[in-house]
Amino acid sequence: MNQAIQPADLGFFSTLASAGSLSAAARELGVSTPAVSKHLAAMEARLGVPLVRRTTRRMSLTAEGERYLVQARRILADIDALHHSLGAARETPSGLLRVNATLGFGRSHVAPLVSRFARRYPQVQVQLQLSVSPPPLSDNAFDVCVRFGSPPDARVLARRLASNRRLLCAAPAYLARRGTPASVEELVRHDCIGIRQGDEAYGLWRLATARGRPQAVKIGGPLTTNDGGVAVNWALEGHGILLRAEWDIQAYLRSGRLVAVLPQYRSPDADIYAVYPPGQQLTARVRVFVDFLAAAFARHGVPARGE
Repeated sequence: MNQAIQPADLGFFSTLASAGSLSAAARELGVSTPAVSKHLAAMEARLGVPLVRRTTRRMSLTAEGERYLVQARRILADIDALHHSLGAARETPSGLLRVNATLGFGRSHVAPLVSRFARRYPQVQVQLQLSVSPPPLSDNAFDVCVRFGSPPDARVLARRLASNRRLLCAAPAYLARRGTPASVEELVRHDCIGIRQGDEAYGLWRLATARGRPQAVKIGGPLTTNDGGVAVNWALEGHGILLRAEWDIQAYLRSGRLVAVLPQYRSPDADIYAVYPPGQQLTARVRVFVDFLAAAFARHGVPARGE
């Protein structure tokens, strides 16, 4: 009698779930769509339960399929960990690496590093997706997510890649025209450039000194956007005061095109993290990629801190 669960089924089903459709899984596995359908049907017949709901437009996992996927990926991670413990660390990373990052930071910092990483590790195929808001980690759609601030869910695994601060700044021309605020309370009398970060509301800044508690500051101004690059350009053109990540404005602060405003204040929880689901940190391609990011940030003026 065939075993209900066969070792080859684990990787097959993990790939199928990540691909999202039979045809996409077939392309990734290098087989035909009927072959994928036949393999899945054989799995379900042996198990005696349906693992996938099929419709004309999409595929979704049943409750049994979700449980199977969690256990399958856990077993695959254990196998990979065993492989690593027996000397896999000396091997060249390979396979598919799915990375997510935010639009601005991903475009200007992560994408160039992915290019360098691909040249160094040509056996790794990197899929980089940039999004306005971080995807739900429960979707298991990515191996590594690069994001700002401590992960809100303690169940996920995270590594701090670099320290980062959000600082207040403005162009010298704006400050010459409107004056430099001497306190947080004076910000309400200034034009402030609003940026929407993820689900945050426009017009609200949370600022704190190194030892003080964060305080919410209601700001206003004629210009708001959800794109950080646009906001920086507006600040450079003298439209108002901006609260922006240090990595995005440090070159302009050094050159004098922007000037720090209320430098004792900053927005908390903006450090850069690599976040990944349990088990993924043990795969060679994920481990090496995260190490690569941390080393690169440290070399290029975004100082890494201890974990």
